[in-house]
Amino acid sequence: MQTTTGTTAAAAPRGADAHRVTTPDRLEEVLGGPPHPDILAKCTPHTTPLVREFIRHARFFVLATADAEGRCDSSPRGDITSVVRMPDAHTLMLPDRPGNRRGDSYRNILANPHVGILFIVPGLEEVVRVNGTATLTTDPDVCADMTLGGRPAQLALIVHIDEVFTHCARAMLRGKLWRPDTWVAHGEVPALREMIHEQLDRPVPTDAPPARAEGYRDHLY
Repeated sequence: MQTTTGTTAAAAPRGADAHRVTTPDRLEEVLGGPPHPDILAKCTPHTTPLVREFIRHARFFVLATADAEGRCDSSPRGDITSVVRMPDAHTLMLPDRPGNRRGDSYRNILANPHVGILFIVPGLEEVVRVNGTATLTTDPDVCADMTLGGRPAQLALIVHIDEVFTHCARAMLRGKLWRPDTWVAHGEVPALREMIHEQLDRPVPTDAPPARAEGYRDHLY
């Protein structure tokens, strides 16, 4: 679910329309031709044993949804250990934990069940992508099976798989995501509290301690 802020989009650069990509043929030309047949064929409508093993180690994932009008949203999800359940090769069950109660992803799913999920294993550059349709449940047995920190999931997302495929490491390697020597110092990045104040058009606080002090860090479950 998207909200509008009234911000006017920046004008497109002069002459941009002349370079706009509008057809699949032109897109393939820009990308250097069609993909290798093996790349197209690697997609399956179900998980395989090794893919399921990868997902069992993926304690972080990004959930992509869209509302009824097609406006997109993506939401990060994570646990100290993966509790994604896979009752069969065609189904994933994902937990929801306490958060900010906006429920953007779930409101989208109620209007448009199509979802995309990017599974990431910390320290590995390759990822797994899953697309499918989703429903929501508060079934106590399902939620209890996803208990962490002594608390069951408050909601479960059941994904009926349409396609599964692996994704190579190039993006992670280019971004050097797991290279601590390339990480920016925390003090150089705006803190959550500062950005929220700016978005609400409030004075940005200057009394924040050097460490990031968001209170939720001590109350994960």
